[in-house]
Amino acid sequence: MPTFCRHNRLIQNCPICSREQAIELRPIVTSSAPRTGQPRPSTSPPRRARPAATPRAGGGGGLTVRRVARGSEDGYRHSLVVGLKSSVDARRLAEEIAFADHRLRVLEHGPPGLYAEVADTGADLEERTWLAFMIAYLGPLEAEDPFAEIARVRTSWASGESPDLEGVITGLRTAHDPARGSRTLEAYRTWAGRAGSQAAAFTGEAGWTPERRFARAFERLALPGLHRDARFDLLVSLGRLGVYGLRAASLALGGVNDVTVGAKRAFGIGDPLLLERRASDLAVACGIPLEALDLALHNWQRGARATIGLGADSSAEPEVADRVQTALGL
Repeated sequence: MPTFCRHNRLIQNCPICSREQAIELRPIVTSSAPRTGQPRPSTSPPRRARPAATPRAGGGGGLTVRRVARGSEDGYRHSLVVGLKSSVDARRLAEEIAFADHRLRVLEHGPPGLYAEVADTGADLEERTWLAFMIAYLGPLEAEDPFAEIARVRTSWASGESPDLEGVITGLRTAHDPARGSRTLEAYRTWAGRAGSQAAAFTGEAGWTPERRFARAFERLALPGLHRDARFDLLVSLGRLGVYGLRAASLALGGVNDVTVGAKRAFGIGDPLLLERRASDLAVACGIPLEALDLALHNWQRGARATIGLGADSSAEPEVADRVQTALGL
């Protein structure tokens, strides 16, 4: 009986599954008819060359072309990251994993800048939540004062006013699109208003586990203009800063974003369920929370580190870095 793989091919014809299961690829069968030396004439009209795409002014929705830096193949292989063939790529991923884990520790034990206000249990819960949303939506800058622009434009939740975002400078993971103006912020206020408050919207049912609360809030926060990265980082921040009981049980991979693309590269597969399983295996082997892989894969795929509020001089704990490198066989 022929056996089909998850890619709907005969397993011996699939370059992915045959490699994973150590099955020799079946040679491609070609026609035995002799080839002619003359090319066949084309009956279709010649194609017109497409004009080169150019980004739109203002940065909203423009085309961005970025070349991903890849290390050359040097024989590196590891079952946790079957998509990697270069120890340079693996070492860079290990560095980003260790840094992302470090950021979660900082948020829990010594949050910097405006994150400290979000973590302040003596402040109003609605104001803390609104500030966390503004940080995730605009994104801290990679500058001496990462929170300068957020502090400049911020408004209070009680005022009911959206900030004036004309000319605002945003961080690397921002969800703000100047073409949208304040519509995403207004959609967020409407979303919270339907639940009665931000606290009620994020808390959900009292009996929910932190993992279920995270998943439900992530799903419900699919607002116009609020992309996956901003939603995920918002919920991670609210959980790590002690605002709500939130903990990620998956990376919520999917769509076109650096985290999902990076996961497909690292784990050598595109199926969402297998991506999540391999991400969980990697997190367990490295001894880190699963949600740390969000920022790690984002930075690794981009080839540039976004510190998301920590600053360029922040670095991972040496013992964590060593543990991650050992897990990846480096």
